[in-house]
Amino acid sequence: MKITTRKMTVRSKPATLRLVFLMATLFAVASVYSLPVTHAATDADQSHVKWVPQSFPELAQKYSPAVVNIRSEKNGKRHLEMDPRYKGGPFQNNDPFRDFFEKFFGGRPNQGFKQRSLGSGFIIDHDGFIVTNNHVVEGADKIKVILKDEREFDAVVKGRDPNTDLALIKIESDGNLPVIEFGNSDNVKIGEWVMAIGNPFGLEHTVTVGIISAKGRVIGSGPYDDFIQTDASINPGNSGGPLIDMSGKVVGINTAIIAGGQGIGFAIPVNMAKGIIEQLRAKGEVTRGWLGVGIQDLTKELKAYYGVKGNAGVLVTKVFPGDPAEKAGIKDKDIILSVNGKEVDSSRELSRTVAESPVGQKTKLLVLRDGDEMEFAIELGKRPETMMAAQSPEVLQKNPFGIAVSNLTPEIIQQFQLQAENGVMVVGVEPDSKGDEAGVLPGDLIKEINHHEVTDVDQYMKEIGKYKKGETLSLYILRNNRGYVAITLTK
Repeated sequence: MKITTRKMTVRSKPATLRLVFLMATLFAVASVYSLPVTHAATDADQSHVKWVPQSFPELAQKYSPAVVNIRSEKNGKRHLEMDPRYKGGPFQNNDPFRDFFEKFFGGRPNQGFKQRSLGSGFIIDHDGFIVTNNHVVEGADKIKVILKDEREFDAVVKGRDPNTDLALIKIESDGNLPVIEFGNSDNVKIGEWVMAIGNPFGLEHTVTVGIISAKGRVIGSGPYDDFIQTDASINPGNSGGPLIDMSGKVVGINTAIIAGGQGIGFAIPVNMAKGIIEQLRAKGEVTRGWLGVGIQDLTKELKAYYGVKGNAGVLVTKVFPGDPAEKAGIKDKDIILSVNGKEVDSSRELSRTVAESPVGQKTKLLVLRDGDEMEFAIELGKRPETMMAAQSPEVLQKNPFGIAVSNLTPEIIQQFQLQAENGVMVVGVEPDSKGDEAGVLPGDLIKEINHHEVTDVDQYMKEIGKYKKGETLSLYILRNNRGYVAITLTK
């Protein structure tokens, strides 16, 4: 019995150990898989997050009726294309509508063809006002609005704003209309769930979901770029439809796509749209405050060039004669630090702040000039539609840096769409030269050398000649489609 007991005891140890090990392993695996749930439930900062939203069907059912299908028609000679504003930036040489319409409508129509546009919109009140994109209704001779319940209405344009691609149209009804409310786009966060509702390719009331991918996107569509980027699927025909958050409020107006890009769509933030819609409703047009300056962001190199510290600051690249800024004493190369006590750190922010201010409003600017802070009081004007360019005679020369430069000619000004009176154009850079290695490019407009203004080639060559071998100098350059850059060279 003792021997048997010993044998049984000895033989039972491996089995017991294996059982214990198995239980420990299962416990460890279960613990690993449960970690995210435990963390999400116990983290006070994350306890409100909806990891898997349960409200998509409810949102679609409740708010789809307020989204409308817009069909506009106009007599024209040209094939339907996307708003020309969207051919720059990510849309350059890629019209998102072209492939679709050429495939299904046989390319460009003959003279007298009725151009038909498909788009979306959403009803914002029981009076029948509908928000959509300008490019959906621009130039339309006839606009038809179709609701989800198949009711059809003729619509009229109450106002348009091409600069932001927004439009307000109206239908007449008995007031029995579904509506959707504006939300707050400033409060939405990257990673939050959103829903897009619209009529892509004429497929009525299509619902797609995704997240906010980014905010403050600049896509080269106009002076007030500030788009919300989303991966909720957006296609031609979605234009003008709402992007809504999980509470059912509109946070954006779906507007643009990148041709061939998947999961990349853009919406106008509703907070930008609110004031514009109010003006369109009240006056049928939008008026914007105007300083009368050309501006651009400050790069790290430009901040060093001007001695700017901190994040605030926008460079004044041009002061337009007779406009409010000139009257107040603002000059080229001033750095605008704040508007009415609010710091501005980008040209987009400054443009938006001024544009949203009423015409005639008294505005205080804090400006950095030659290292000193100065305050200016300016009465805002009304933003004009056109700017003027200048002309100068042509000369061609080279310098020790391998850079060929020319005075500005009418042809150069037109080709590069310049809005500058002075400077010399870089028309060539020798390979492997000092200019090439430093990053100077053909098409650059050299405005200054070490803070000394350059008006023509003769003055440019004089400034270059002031420096000896081994000395450094900085070129202050206006670069097409980018703005100002500062490049340092050693002679």
